[in-house]
Amino acid sequence: MTPQKQPKPAGVPQWQHEMMSLVLRVGLFVLIVLVGANLFPILLIPLADYYAGATLTVFATGSVANAISYRVYERSTLMEAGLEWTIAGRRNLMLGLAMGVGIGALTVIVLVVCGLARIESTGPVSWSSLIFVTVLLLFGAVGEELMFRGYAFQLLAAKIGKFATLLPMAVLFGLVHMNNVGATPLSVINTILWGLLLGYAALKSHGLWLPVGMHYGWNWILPLLGADLSGFKMGVTGLRLNAPETSWAGGAYGPEASLVLTLLLPGLFYLLYRMPVPRQQALLLRGVED
Repeated sequence: MTPQKQPKPAGVPQWQHEMMSLVLRVGLFVLIVLVGANLFPILLIPLADYYAGATLTVFATGSVANAISYRVYERSTLMEAGLEWTIAGRRNLMLGLAMGVGIGALTVIVLVVCGLARIESTGPVSWSSLIFVTVLLLFGAVGEELMFRGYAFQLLAAKIGKFATLLPMAVLFGLVHMNNVGATPLSVINTILWGLLLGYAALKSHGLWLPVGMHYGWNWILPLLGADLSGFKMGVTGLRLNAPETSWAGGAYGPEASLVLTLLLPGLFYLLYRMPVPRQQALLLRGVED
């Protein structure tokens, strides 16, 4: 299915019409995100704890904003954002999971081996918590990718170019994490770098399953190893990564605020650049060179 072209008003230059259309389409997406981000917490947080309610808010907001934008402007569905469950999509999800889990585990291993942090035992594995967190983190990863690498990101990449889109969206991704518990300037910088990496993954794969896998793999492995995740503490496996409040260790924010991650991320960029990736068929990315 191809995007529907809107008729150009008489007397309006083509470039101006296209710019107005772009502003309207991105504006509707942003408006829905803002409304959802304020409405869904009222509905969802009372039903669960704060973290679960906040995570489900992200998922609901991202899903609704994309579904409405694709239906209104593209006469299409949410799946056209690059979530089709095809062979390429499944392979990209597995590839992304391997990369996310790998970089997360490597970061913690370097912290421990270099004496920058230590892993302590705090008790037995909480299997119910582990299953709950495993499912919840998947909703969070899908929701954030829909919000930051979904309709608005893909539309801007198609209309103004991938390079003009990647950095601003990555900076926005970093800034929205500024108010997390324990956030530092370095945690924001690392989150911006993650935003660049995930945006590049979406453009390279022409879909969302690769960045979803990378995002989810990172978010999943850290709690399993006892590390804090973006300022949140989740005791699920009876392990605790004790990291002091230093730039090298990350402190209360977790490894995302660590210089170790800053040094490792360029290697992950290079690996993704060199790696053959199955191409999906996200509607708005079909004409964008990876």
